[in-house]
Amino acid sequence: MAGTWDEAQLIADGFERVIVELEWYDGPRVGLTDIDGKPHYFDGYGQYFGDKPDEYRVWPASVAAVEWEREQWAIYVSRNEPHGAGTVPPDSRSGRGGIDARFDELDALLAQYRRAPDDARRIVGELRYTGAGHRVEGTGYWFRWRPSR
Repeated sequence: MAGTWDEAQLIADGFERVIVELEWYDGPRVGLTDIDGKPHYFDGYGQYFGDKPDEYRVWPASVAAVEWEREQWAIYVSRNEPHGAGTVPPDSRSGRGGIDARFDELDALLAQYRRAPDDARRIVGELRYTGAGHRVEGTGYWFRWRPSR
């Protein structure tokens, strides 16, 4: 991580918030973000370039999917805070399945929306961090999107 950025500066520089993180591996791989002010899923589909901008498949998210993603994210964040503070056992973190019935129900409802369609666009995402960590309103990182070459 090269540094952290102020949210006002990120907006001025054309970056958009990552709303939900679904998968992280050496950086964000799958999640929900705004692209041109509209919610989209993104999927890094296995390309890991280190510090270089990564190419992602992106596709629009439906209103229902966004609502459910935000609900599930709120469950995750609320359970992750006590976990990070060490006040609950390590195996009690949401996202592992079988911990929170509504979280698991939302996983089932969202499965169809989280699959990249054949016509998903490919674009490059440049990443910046706020240092804020995960909050109900989103993650601590933002993307600026540009066409893939």
